[in-house]
Amino acid sequence: MKNRLREIPKVDKITNSNYFDGCNKKLITKITKKQIENLRQKLIGGEIDKIDNDRLLHEIKKEYDEIFKPSLKPLINATGVILHTNMGRSLISEELFKKALPLISSYSNLEYNLKDGCRGERYEHVSSHFKNLLGVEDVLVVNNNASAVFLILNTFAKNKEVIVSRGELVEIGGSFRIPEVMSQSGAILREVGATNKTKPSDYENNINENTKILMKVHQSNFTIEGFSESVPYKKIKELSIQNGLLDYYDLGSGYIPVLPYNLGQKEPSLTEILKTNPSLISFSGDKLFGSVQAGIIAGKKELISKLKKNQLLRMLRVDKLTLSLLEETIKYYLKEEFEKIPTLDMLFTSIEELKKRALYIQDLIGKKYCKVIQSETIMGGGTLPNRKFPTIALWLEGKADILEREFRKNLIIGRIENDKFLLDFRSIQKKDEPLLIKTLQKVFS
Repeated sequence: MKNRLREIPKVDKITNSNYFDGCNKKLITKITKKQIENLRQKLIGGEIDKIDNDRLLHEIKKEYDEIFKPSLKPLINATGVILHTNMGRSLISEELFKKALPLISSYSNLEYNLKDGCRGERYEHVSSHFKNLLGVEDVLVVNNNASAVFLILNTFAKNKEVIVSRGELVEIGGSFRIPEVMSQSGAILREVGATNKTKPSDYENNINENTKILMKVHQSNFTIEGFSESVPYKKIKELSIQNGLLDYYDLGSGYIPVLPYNLGQKEPSLTEILKTNPSLISFSGDKLFGSVQAGIIAGKKELISKLKKNQLLRMLRVDKLTLSLLEETIKYYLKEEFEKIPTLDMLFTSIEELKKRALYIQDLIGKKYCKVIQSETIMGGGTLPNRKFPTIALWLEGKADILEREFRKNLIIGRIENDKFLLDFRSIQKKDEPLLIKTLQKVFS
């Protein structure tokens, strides 16, 4: 045994090998020490009885190369869920990214006033476009909608009461809850009504000298059905005016064009909400709006100005990449080129078009391996809760769990429905279809 242990090569002899030319010496040394210790333990434990130096070099280089492989990888989303939170929600089109690229890869007037030759404001680049789009006095952008809620409550309701319906005390992804966000912001929660029923009188009866905000929170990831009642935002606005209070609507997700399949029936659009002339609203940039992750705050100029003076804003502000991509998205909205926003393009794609694409792939793969079926899907991402709409999918022959694992290994994520493995075309990008076809041919070969 001692003789075998003596055969273990020295660390410096390994790290100085030409095999590692061009590699980071510090990393190679760290990995070598680990691999040599593993080798020592295997010799002592009797797992191996001799040392293979070539294999040792290979294992070290293999571990080194693994470090530089990207952790984030592009996936083909074949689940049918357009705003899949686990897969990054909204997509940014290549065309839009190319438009923003010169700004991202160059110095820019992010905070430089070209007209006066002095320091400028980073928010003005998107706020002017947003004001044209939404018809509001001013807009402020922070890094996500949770930040928007936090900033608004901290600015206007620190140590003051905020009245919210019990039926709207939502928990969003990652166990973030409205009551906790409110508590951390310094605001005091005054919950009113019952879980299923809240009336205008519930707000009125709880207004006191310490009340600052009447807040409505959109039920973005659940619905209350049956014996239920909620207070329309228009009524909340009226009560806030009558009592000299601030009204605020946390939309969570906001959209502009009329949604297909009657999806907007229970989901008011930004246009509808803004008709009530709210003091402040906030929504996510990467949900139904179809852009980058951001929290968009819109409303009265006087209130936005106060938000800008809050020292927390520096911690919550967005960078030039976010602002560049968001600005280009707003331009598409202003031109009503909704088809250039991938989230909307996928949602608005007709069943006929989806079926045509699925049949084409079925013809290539063979009808004995797959079947084109009509199904239903959801929007996802904390939007349009419990609202299903039609889609087209390929049902693949075989054991669903085995197929799911095989396609996942090839970075294609489908879904299992009624013990069938489906590839849903509602969320599959056209540019990804050649790779999808190649994988299908490989699996069924």
